[in-house]
Amino acid sequence: MLRSAKRPVALTIAGSDSGGGAGVQADLKTFAALGVHGTSAITCLTAQNPRRVLAVEPCPPDMLRRQIEAVFEELPPRAAKTGMLFSADLIQVVAEYFKKQKVNRSVPLVVDPVMVSTSGARLLKPAAEKQLTEKLLPLAALITPNLDEVGALLGWKPSSIEEMRAAGREMQRRYGTAVLIKGGHLRAAREAVDILFDGRAEWLLSAPFVRGVSTHGTGCTYSAAITAALALGYALPRAVGLGKRYVTAAIRQSYRLGKFTALDHFAATRRIPRETPLRPKHHCSH
Repeated sequence: MLRSAKRPVALTIAGSDSGGGAGVQADLKTFAALGVHGTSAITCLTAQNPRRVLAVEPCPPDMLRRQIEAVFEELPPRAAKTGMLFSADLIQVVAEYFKKQKVNRSVPLVVDPVMVSTSGARLLKPAAEKQLTEKLLPLAALITPNLDEVGALLGWKPSSIEEMRAAGREMQRRYGTAVLIKGGHLRAAREAVDILFDGRAEWLLSAPFVRGVSTHGTGCTYSAAITAALALGYALPRAVGLGKRYVTAAIRQSYRLGKFTALDHFAATRRIPRETPLRPKHHCSH
């Protein structure tokens, strides 16, 4: 008789990357590597490779809704994340479902506000930004913008760790949720530094830069690892710390694909450093 351990379920609501390095493909590999059963709701088909995005075909809104409903019906997730949402109609579907079911209270939602690809292609229509900020971000347990996305959301782009701290506080004030500002593209920084702020306490996460490696898919992988950790029962600060260690290890273990490099999601679980890069920096009483 087959005997197997029960695994928690995580859901990714994101676009498909035909190159396999980002999007749903990266999310599902991350979930599997961390011992979580991955489910998905596809928002868009993309024709892309590590160099460029050739085409985007959005999913009909009703089909996206049915995918989410199918997962919750028989495979209720312990945590969920969003990636590429592309249009106002698709964002509305996700926001309405999570708000109507009130799953944001029992199923933490990680929102990775994917706006532009690593290659520079627009992955969120300008007309959809208002729907994202007004309808979806307030439902999140955690928002994970990079510096360019912070610039699009706040109207100014941080250029230092102190400005990242200020951006985290401002975004938390606006949306009422924890914020992880990812500083991997911070110029002149000696380490990849991120700031986590939950409205009460602030943490700094750091890891050495890995030179000569493509960053395609790192944002998806990072947010997916946090989502997996939440599904496994970790509290948010520990989940973010695990996500940071995991994505750093995946970058370090990158392998060659012709002219490109790809994250090694499965080697990463064997290479996660024992030391945690998560340390409290500032505590706020308000």
